Amino acid sequence: MSLSTAQRPARDAVGALQANLCARLAEGQRFAGLLGRGDPASGTVLTALVAHGGELTPLRAALPAGVTRYPALTPSVPAAFWYERAIHDLVGLVPEGHPRLDPLVLPHRDDEGPLPHPGAAGQPARIDPDERALSTHVSGPGVFTIPHGPVRSGVFESVEYLVETAGEDILHLRIRPHAKHRGVQKRFEGMTVQDGVLLAERVEGIASVAHALAFAHAVETIADVAVPPAAELLRVLHAELERVANHLDVLAKLTDAAGLAVATARFTLHKERALRFAGALCGSRFGRGVVVPGGVSAAPRLSGDDIGAGLERLRRAVDGDVRALLGTSSFLDRVRGTGPLAVELARSHGALGPVGRASGCVEDCRVTRPYDGYRQLAAPPVPAREAGDAQARTQVRIEEIGASFRLTHQALARLPTCDEARLQVAVPAVAGQALGWAEAPQGEVLYLLQVDGEGRIRYCAPRSASFHNLVLFPSTFVGDILTDFPFIEASFGLSVAGVVM
Repeated sequence: MSLSTAQRPARDAVGALQANLCARLAEGQRFAGLLGRGDPASGTVLTALVAHGGELTPLRAALPAGVTRYPALTPSVPAAFWYERAIHDLVGLVPEGHPRLDPLVLPHRDDEGPLPHPGAAGQPARIDPDERALSTHVSGPGVFTIPHGPVRSGVFESVEYLVETAGEDILHLRIRPHAKHRGVQKRFEGMTVQDGVLLAERVEGIASVAHALAFAHAVETIADVAVPPAAELLRVLHAELERVANHLDVLAKLTDAAGLAVATARFTLHKERALRFAGALCGSRFGRGVVVPGGVSAAPRLSGDDIGAGLERLRRAVDGDVRALLGTSSFLDRVRGTGPLAVELARSHGALGPVGRASGCVEDCRVTRPYDGYRQLAAPPVPAREAGDAQARTQVRIEEIGASFRLTHQALARLPTCDEARLQVAVPAVAGQALGWAEAPQGEVLYLLQVDGEGRIRYCAPRSASFHNLVLFPSTFVGDILTDFPFIEASFGLSVAGVVM
């Protein structure tokens, strides 16, 4: 089969996928992701994910062997912009007509020769900047590019921001996150599902429980097993404690950006207490080792009364400092109106988690597609605002902290009525493919998983809310200046490790 002959059905398949996807989006369904699988030499598959109500639907287009190019979806579905760049890096497919196909997941190629020494014998008198490495999108008198990262001070993750500025205003921003790429998706292949959940916990360390849940849900769907009620409630307990710790971390970073030393110390202390409490429950500060396919690994190491008392102490301490923070005008002045994400853009992109909810997007899969103990408990309120700025994102997180404490108390109250001796069921080795999901502190996490008849993973593609949302980050710099940067970045609360994996 010639390439031209193979290209025709590929274009037809992608065209049908594009038409179906655009029609669904026009009806109000949400674009949830685009994944690529396979190798151009043997054939590839594009899978678009759309969410609507309580459903999550995969739409597929198969490309025959030998096809390396397809019509890009990004011009008609702008939310696919980063997804197609990632597919280009990892699968090798070229989306023709894509607006900017520079590397996203894989490192940029650098000259492997020695660094030049200007002025030395045999060396150039001067070094002009590599315009390909620091590409420019804004021109004019005094405009220059600041390469911020990938190594930065403090404990920030490795990511490079290319900030174009004329001195103070941020005119344009590009993100290069490839320094965190670890090849996680490929590492899943060949693992047993029991080992796979351990890797899932490490895809995005600050959301270990959420990733383990999404992975386990996909396994449990394939095997058609039901998790015991007590295990479902314990999953809620650990997931909500993880949410509290994440949101407290964001508050600590925001107050640090504002120079509020006492507030930073207080929220850092509360985050540390939340992590230590998680460690006291299960032996891991990040809740690792708790979620397993079929349930949970063990009961908490503390009694129900001790858990309830510990959560209540933490809640009271957090509430007092939150009230003080919201009464601090020097803090509110820095976040109000800073980094606004337009409601129209957030909705058309399908923004997730607190970032989306601060810009009018109310979806929370704990409510729309409830799982585990969330089916037994009162649905958590989904705080939503439309200002879209750093203050709105902060307020959403504060409201979610309160809801998380209420959910943990509800779960604890129901635990005594459950058979606590039965926390896990056996998961048989069954071949199949399924989607799993969970609501991480950053938003919806998805796992597309395929398992063979021996219980080994053939394909596993995680999609974090961090990947889906971070592409929106540059669009929030409208009228903002360099000193606003840390507030906007902190208010997004995303993980770079969850972006490139």
